[in-house]
Amino acid sequence: MSTPAYSLRDGNTIPAIGLGTYGLNDQVGIGSIVSAIADGYRLIDTAYNYGNEEAVGEAIRRTEIDRSDLVITTKLPGRHHGFDETIASFEESRTRLGLEWVDLYLIHWPLPRIDKYVESWRAMISLREKGLVRSIGVSNFTPKMLRRLIAETGVTPVVNQVELHPYFPQAELRAFHDEHEIRTESWSPLARRTELLREPVVVEIAAAHGVSPAQVVLRWHVELEAVPIPKSSDHERRRENLDVFGFALGADEVEAISALERGRIWGADPETHEEF
Repeated sequence: MSTPAYSLRDGNTIPAIGLGTYGLNDQVGIGSIVSAIADGYRLIDTAYNYGNEEAVGEAIRRTEIDRSDLVITTKLPGRHHGFDETIASFEESRTRLGLEWVDLYLIHWPLPRIDKYVESWRAMISLREKGLVRSIGVSNFTPKMLRRLIAETGVTPVVNQVELHPYFPQAELRAFHDEHEIRTESWSPLARRTELLREPVVVEIAAAHGVSPAQVVLRWHVELEAVPIPKSSDHERRRENLDVFGFALGADEVEAISALERGRIWGADPETHEEF
């Protein structure tokens, strides 16, 4: 299966759906990632704190797909905020991944109490200028935090990866992203999968299109032009998650799914959450 891609503000591109790898570790994880790439996934999302960068790197080495056709994302952990700390942390990640370059490097959480995310952003700009990173972005940043990065460095993140699903559609943040040409990425795109996928409106729309409830929700992300990053260790479920470009949702269906909004479900408010 082939996946469409979006242009980023820096001239690079990003696939319209990616593979989340949290929990994909060791040989089972490597096998899952190799299988996912063979099925058509080209955006692979990991992080320093996932503890599986080595597994992701090994999967990349085992795949027959050319490295230049893959978009590999990893993320800076909170305990490494600061200019020099960011440079050192990135090199650790790059070594574990075994890559010459990383396609997308993100600040995982802003940690405003520590107040070093601007320093880290300056370091990431430096990494991009050296060609070690192709694109730089952030994760879990608010509009206020994004404005500060832009004002103090003149460089706008190309991506902000945030909690986004029908229970938490983040309309205001997405509008800010659109205004500043920041691509929205969705972590936890299926929310708490079993609960969301039993919602009557999701089930009804799935039946109308002859697809699964999970495919309806992931297509909802596509209609919002957000990039969902579902994770699964099950082969058939991964293939199903990727197969969402053969149908479309009407505006009324998108609106009905968005009406499920209830707020964050994971309790991770960027203003207070501290990930180290």
